[in-house]
Amino acid sequence: MLFNSFEFFIFFPLVTIAYFIIPHKYRWALLLGASYYFYMVLKPEYIILIIISTVIDYFASIMMEKQDDKKKRKKFLYLSLVSNLGLLFFFKYFNFFNDSIRAVVELFNLQYSIRSFDIFLPMGISFYTFQTLSYTIDVYRGRRKAERNFGIFALYVTFFPQLVAGPIERSDRLLPQFYEKHEFDYDRVVSGLRRMLWGFFKKMVIADKIAVIVDKVYDSPQGYSGFPLILATVCFAIQIYCDFSGYSDIAIGSARILGFNLMENFKTPYFSKSISEFWKRWHISLSSWFKDYVYIPLGGNKVKIGRVYFNLFITFLISGLWHGTNWTFVIWGALHGVYLIIGRMTKPVKNIIFRSLRLDKIPVLNVIHGMIQRIITFSLVCYGWIFFRGNSINDAMYISKNIFKNLGDMKSLTYIKNTVLNLGLDKQELIILFISVAILFLAQLISKRDDAIENMQYKPILLRWGAYYFILIIIVFFGVFKGGQFMYFQF
Repeated sequence: MLFNSFEFFIFFPLVTIAYFIIPHKYRWALLLGASYYFYMVLKPEYIILIIISTVIDYFASIMMEKQDDKKKRKKFLYLSLVSNLGLLFFFKYFNFFNDSIRAVVELFNLQYSIRSFDIFLPMGISFYTFQTLSYTIDVYRGRRKAERNFGIFALYVTFFPQLVAGPIERSDRLLPQFYEKHEFDYDRVVSGLRRMLWGFFKKMVIADKIAVIVDKVYDSPQGYSGFPLILATVCFAIQIYCDFSGYSDIAIGSARILGFNLMENFKTPYFSKSISEFWKRWHISLSSWFKDYVYIPLGGNKVKIGRVYFNLFITFLISGLWHGTNWTFVIWGALHGVYLIIGRMTKPVKNIIFRSLRLDKIPVLNVIHGMIQRIITFSLVCYGWIFFRGNSINDAMYISKNIFKNLGDMKSLTYIKNTVLNLGLDKQELIILFISVAILFLAQLISKRDDAIENMQYKPILLRWGAYYFILIIIVFFGVFKGGQFMYFQF
């Protein structure tokens, strides 16, 4: 089920009302049934994969806890890893690797008889797989006890607000909350609704609207050069942020209404001063997952510097592959790995220059320095988005080579105006989009100091409710109600 669907606007209020009416001891069953239904709306048969994963991890974790011998515990860890990653590989990656091998073999004019399968990628499989794996790994490491209540554990795997696109929750945060009794709380419900409203604004007013420009250019990039490519790339940076952080806002808000606290997934990432800082602010639940379960087990930064660089590169290479079955995603991940390695290599030199110039002692220069850092970081992230969004390596390379061509045409305001008006949106839609992005930017700017959305509750009542109604009116009258699914559903 999509958050931006008519079905959800019926489903969620009914679940919420029922949740607070029935006794606490039955609520987990209601949420589990609702979560299974939520997932089955789009493709019912794939609920079997979640159930298989749930049963295996439930059994494996209990058996691990019973074993004193580490080698015996490891056998059940391998059972969980192989079964979960095996399902993920077959449904998400088999065709990708099979087609890649076929392409290489055919270069040598050899026969390759292994065929690809016509299978539908299960929605959110990468998210719930990583969530269950973190649980079994933590049980193996002795960081938590195995959950004995199968229903509660199944709910942890399938909790509908964050089932298909995160945040990827850890068991020590989410599992205990299913045992807590949550009373109806007006302030908490309003806070959750406010967060959901902001998420729908990002998704339906900005992401789905700006997608028209992005798709127009990126689906046929060879017809453009210079300014249109720059515009479409920056627009995609806005689109993917609003789409994914919008989903996270709706997930966090809907869970909060029911009494559950999900982790923050974004913290004004485009205001980061470095790529390292960017990854501490972007898709936080995934980046922290890779840090804890890939980067640190590889040795993290507790090894020789050459191995640290290797660990960084491999971690982001895997992260790129996690995002999608296209070599463009692998390149995107590798690119960010290179960014981070270069950032670490040059950090001592940058620190020496910063201290020698005493920029921190001159407020104006310090502010300018910070702005330059943010512009450079945003530019590097946008360059990476070219490969993330590009339909193929050839398309991405074309955009990379031609994005700075014919920039002299930008001196003409008429050229800029005509170019923008020929990218799929009419004048009124562009004005609404511009105003909406300006609202987003202002909220992000304020949130650098305080969370602008959360702190609305402390504003005067007229300002507070005026802002709510204003955002709601924009969504109702200018939102895209026939927009596509959230971008990260495909991962």
